[in-house]
Amino acid sequence: MDTAFVGEHLLPGQLGQFFIVLAFGSALFSAIAFYFATTDKTGDKSWDLLGRISFYTNSISVVGIGACLYYIILNHLFEYYYAHEHSSRTLPVQYIISSFWDGQEGSFWLWTFWQAVLGNVLIWKAKSWRAPVMTVVAFSQAMLATFLMGVEIFGTRIGSSPFILLREAFNLKESAPIFTTNPELYKNYLSYIKDGNGMNPLLQNYWMVIHPPTLFLGFGSMIIPFAYAIAGLWQKRYKEWIKPAIPYGLFAMMILGTGIIMGAFWAYESLTFGGFWAWDPVENASIIPWLILVGAVHVLIVYKNSGHSYITATIMTLLSFVLVLYASFLTRSGILGDTSVHSFTDAGMFWHLAIDVIIFLIAAIFLLVIRWKDLPVTQKEEETYSREFWMFVGSVFLCLSCLHLVGVSSLPVFNLIFGTKAAISNPVTHYNIVQGGAAVIIMLLSGFTQFLKYKKTNTKQFAITTGVYMAVAILLTGVIAYLTGVNKLNFIFITVMFSSIYSILANGKILAEAIKGKFKLAGSAVAHIGFGLMLVGALISAGTSKVISENTTGEQYSEEFVKGKNNPLENITMYKNTPVQMGKYQVTYVGDSIAPPNHYFKVQYKAFDKDGKVTEEFMLKPNAQANRKMGLISSPDTRHYLFSDIYTHVNMANSITYDETAEADAHEGEDDDSKYEAPLVYEVAVGDTLPFREGYVLLQSITKIDKVKSIKLEGKDVAVEAKLQVVSNGKTYTATPIYLIKNNNAFDFAHKVDDLGIKLRFSKIIPAKNMVEITLYQQPPSARKYIVMRAIQFPFINLLWAGTIIMVIGTLMAIFRRNKELKTV
Repeated sequence: MDTAFVGEHLLPGQLGQFFIVLAFGSALFSAIAFYFATTDKTGDKSWDLLGRISFYTNSISVVGIGACLYYIILNHLFEYYYAHEHSSRTLPVQYIISSFWDGQEGSFWLWTFWQAVLGNVLIWKAKSWRAPVMTVVAFSQAMLATFLMGVEIFGTRIGSSPFILLREAFNLKESAPIFTTNPELYKNYLSYIKDGNGMNPLLQNYWMVIHPPTLFLGFGSMIIPFAYAIAGLWQKRYKEWIKPAIPYGLFAMMILGTGIIMGAFWAYESLTFGGFWAWDPVENASIIPWLILVGAVHVLIVYKNSGHSYITATIMTLLSFVLVLYASFLTRSGILGDTSVHSFTDAGMFWHLAIDVIIFLIAAIFLLVIRWKDLPVTQKEEETYSREFWMFVGSVFLCLSCLHLVGVSSLPVFNLIFGTKAAISNPVTHYNIVQGGAAVIIMLLSGFTQFLKYKKTNTKQFAITTGVYMAVAILLTGVIAYLTGVNKLNFIFITVMFSSIYSILANGKILAEAIKGKFKLAGSAVAHIGFGLMLVGALISAGTSKVISENTTGEQYSEEFVKGKNNPLENITMYKNTPVQMGKYQVTYVGDSIAPPNHYFKVQYKAFDKDGKVTEEFMLKPNAQANRKMGLISSPDTRHYLFSDIYTHVNMANSITYDETAEADAHEGEDDDSKYEAPLVYEVAVGDTLPFREGYVLLQSITKIDKVKSIKLEGKDVAVEAKLQVVSNGKTYTATPIYLIKNNNAFDFAHKVDDLGIKLRFSKIIPAKNMVEITLYQQPPSARKYIVMRAIQFPFINLLWAGTIIMVIGTLMAIFRRNKELKTV
């Protein structure tokens, strides 16, 4: 990056690379300084001061990296590979922002940015824990910085820099012969690069502006409980770390969970698989650490209240962060390239990512092993009828659920190591059954533990109370299942419904009691209610969703359409301005609008009462991009109701091209008649009708006119206009073809009705019969503008989204409560 070619701006990249090196060096020095501050017993604060200054330097460097990269992307400096690959001049500002984390390097920066922010919070708040905890956090920062280095050491590349030049990434001089033979041309290579490749069309959604930052804040915050656990083992402060770790664990749980649900909402709004979760390995990778963290937080609370399960709490806390790193390895190493639709490809960091996981895993195991004999163990057996015991059991099932996801998602890793070809034949069914069974147990436990006391419970009172609530839950489940259609699903799903309703009822009782007394203690009940509503909403919406775009015509689609996993029975063809009945709606494809790079299809929905009066009317605008790399990329549009959604997307269209202007120009000179079927010729008088495939034409009048466009009429020139009324599918159009006699030569001027794909010619006057000849041309159905559309109705999906909000509120309440419990430590 030393020699600037014509048009290149090297300074932003050089400055950004400097900040990367500074970020790595300052983070590593901060970790070393905090390490010595931890081990120094003299009371000298100089190492602590150096550690803080170094971490502040790291934070400034991280901001500097982001500022340089953002400047490059915003100013379209396509001499940089990252800007060329992930942005373009046509992207709106919000997607320019999200293209920042579209690639691996940008997402790594996002992770290290949030970790820097959280590190500064810890410097301010951690007090006596600052030095040991920040040793871990600063070291993690140093490791993240290595992923952005992009330097070669002894022939091995360390990391991938976002500031590498395009000519270096592609080695243009050697890959393009024209540049090899003409050095001057090579130095002016930027003149041939007019725009970047742009973002993946699937990521061009407002959720992708906020989903990745939230998700990576969740990933970044997972380091804190881990750091407290490491510090507690290291400093032999085995019990003290629990209390400050709980609120940070709750925070990480809340943020990561929110990020996961945002991803589900993005999938629901942007992807066309017809839902919000597909058990994709990348989706699993995000939920894996969340599940184990939820279990860890609950066991931490168990230990705090009872003194039991310390080792389990510690191991699960340590594993939660290690699994974040392992999830990152799965999604970024390229190993899921054949099993996931949105994992990163291999960027040459396979072993780099693996080593990151191994380092933190070994550190955790090492400390556990050397401290094992000293770890707190409670000799007294835990009461079976205590809340702590069943919270522990629930956490174990969360752990087992997590391990199942880890195992199945890691099959590509297993295959790579052992040279096997292990696979799950029907992964969605497999995941639904196993995870559904785990959900039943977890939700039952989250319900009846609310009737248990800490330490010991009156067994008779517990049995009566939980029995009554179970009976009510069974009754409600039966009613709800029957009314929503869930009763038609398999036994596992109905049982999940029952356990979720039971949990909602049980936690609702606790919430009602808390409102009367200590509302601050209601956080867990609110969070459990929210999670129960999420499961109920997910079950009803996904389990009873109905395709309303039923194709009853027997019309088949292309082989490529079916290969794309589109079911012809669930897709209807809609010709422009030709209404079709779809459930209770009359649906019409009425037109298109283009806002580059998106092509929007206007689909009008109308519902009528028995008298034919319109009772409801709305327009949906699903869009698509004709992407040269990925084909037709569709994004749905959704009509939201309180109790259901109508979800619409286009799977095929003949009105969208890769370059619509070029396509139009290419056809401009074509013979117009070649686009139509053999003409229909009618001899008609005023008042007669001409039938055609989509309706009829009425000849209203024949009128002599004085002017034909720009043609001047002279002498014996005559021009006659036929006024035609065209009626099709309840709509009326006017056409006015013209017959002209000029200089004893006959001419006619046709009138096209594009919406119907017809053309009308006034082709002859027949004075002897007092009639005229009208020629009607029809385009074949395949030549008319059409879309192939799929529409699904999702009932009660708002329960899922509402449950998410309630769960977040409950977790926030729990965080506030735990923060108040903290003493000076």
